[in-house]
Amino acid sequence: MAEVEASEQSGGAAPRPPRPWREPWRWLFAPWMLAVLYPMVAVTTAFWGTVAIALATWSQRVAFYCGTVWAWWLVRVSFVRIRVTGRERMVSGQSYVILTNHQGDYDILALYGFLGREFRWVMKEELRRVPFLGWACAAIGHIFVDRRSSARAIASLEEAKPRLTGGVSVVFFPEGTRSPDGRLLPFKKGGFVMARQLALPILPVTISGSMRVLPKGSHIPRPGRIRVLIHPPLDPASWPSDEELIATVRETIASGLDDSERQGRVGRD
Repeated sequence: MAEVEASEQSGGAAPRPPRPWREPWRWLFAPWMLAVLYPMVAVTTAFWGTVAIALATWSQRVAFYCGTVWAWWLVRVSFVRIRVTGRERMVSGQSYVILTNHQGDYDILALYGFLGREFRWVMKEELRRVPFLGWACAAIGHIFVDRRSSARAIASLEEAKPRLTGGVSVVFFPEGTRSPDGRLLPFKKGGFVMARQLALPILPVTISGSMRVLPKGSHIPRPGRIRVLIHPPLDPASWPSDEELIATVRETIASGLDDSERQGRVGRD
């Protein structure tokens, strides 16, 4: 059962690492995942994708919340709990450039279903062609970038700027891809450049535990808990150079990871 806990505290204790996946009782969930979760993914993606496409012709903001229902439901049937802390740090009506680490596919469900904020993803162009999911994301106004061409990627971000007003934020995975072992990868500059150009605050977010739920290379999610920690927003103008700003944001996000994630020991505990 999904669990969302809003906290007034800035952090809280890191989640205790779950027991290893090799324990026999965990394999009892595999038939459920294969017989129930996967069909549910197909059915809900097709249904809510179609509804989002239809609603987007009237209001992209309303269509966005089709994804929230979709993500919330898939988390529930996966026996995954989501704990969000620091939500009170987001000011109502304020748009942000949200920068978060990327551990796995459940990062998307955790943010979409439980962040409690309307946003637009920055995602790779190839996802636009995914039936229902990609079509709905395009209709809602999520931002597709061609990672093979810097010029086209920049043009896509420029085109998206008018959408980021009135509390609509933008989400970047500055690592660019999923971490293979929990440790943060080097950050790319795109999100930081956009934050400076739009004079928007950066909202660092740490996702912890996602890799244990669905490790890279695995196709069967594991029951578990994911923690989403929202850090205090940062004003890019307070850092004279991009290098200093990137280092600060990276250190902030890393501070929310547990010891095994910081040391790259996820999957070996």
